[in-house]
Amino acid sequence: MKYKLITVITDHDNADLVASAMFDAGAEGVSILDRQDFADLIRSDVVWDYVDDELLLAGSEVKVSAVTSEDDAEFLPALERRLAEMAEMGVAYGEISSSCIDEADWANEWKKYYKPIVTKAVTVVPTWIKYSPREGEKVMRLDPGMAFGTGEHATTRMCLEMADAAGKSVIDVGCGSGILGIAAALTGARSVYMCDIDAQAVEAAKANAALNGVDCVIEQADLAYGAEMADLVFANLTADILKRLAPTVGAHINAGGELIVSGIIAERADEVRAAFAAQGFEVRDARAEGDWCAFRLGR
Repeated sequence: MKYKLITVITDHDNADLVASAMFDAGAEGVSILDRQDFADLIRSDVVWDYVDDELLLAGSEVKVSAVTSEDDAEFLPALERRLAEMAEMGVAYGEISSSCIDEADWANEWKKYYKPIVTKAVTVVPTWIKYSPREGEKVMRLDPGMAFGTGEHATTRMCLEMADAAGKSVIDVGCGSGILGIAAALTGARSVYMCDIDAQAVEAAKANAALNGVDCVIEQADLAYGAEMADLVFANLTADILKRLAPTVGAHINAGGELIVSGIIAERADEVRAAFAAQGFEVRDARAEGDWCAFRLGR
């Protein structure tokens, strides 16, 4: 199967914001090729033998890429509009290119851009990376495939840092490759329900749950039309989707439960906070990392 690879040239400071524009335009996953990220990884204690030497020799320009179906005529114009809006707020970017790529080639390309995500609860390690856990460290092995992009590691990490899933029922809405739901299961959640509207994400999440030996219910579904209830709900999405979710998500949270929302670029944090405040939610914890924000909410 053929796909279109859409790539935007930018720099380290603007890469996450360009990635956010891609998600706003409808991307299911985004990759960021950034020499500085590779340099940071080499300085870490993780042994990563998958990197092509040419990537380490790359210059300061950063390539942010997303994949769409070959016949998708809407993503690129939507991306160009969103980037133009962000440029008015100071976001810098250069050339936008489009090319064709085979499914198999793209699946392998993803492997060049991943590194472990280390949090206080669990360390997420792609299956092809050699990693020696510390004593007592919980490790999740993950094969992200094409359902989850590396541009959002900060947002995932903040969710994991704020979560206390032990003994609770958990929902992960828009689960992607299943990181948050699987982490909840590994750290003692009583039950885990994950859903995503994308079939590929659901298959990736099911495979990753099996890889880690955890029992989760994973469905292709929209939570807004379901009846599932939980003590803790994860929603690591985008600002626009979170605002649409705000009026309905409370119906899925048990009394005394909490909601963790992430995927919010800093410039839109106030409007997301206001959308949930209008539904009776208050902020119990707020985190920021780089250009990204996350909130733990309750009512």
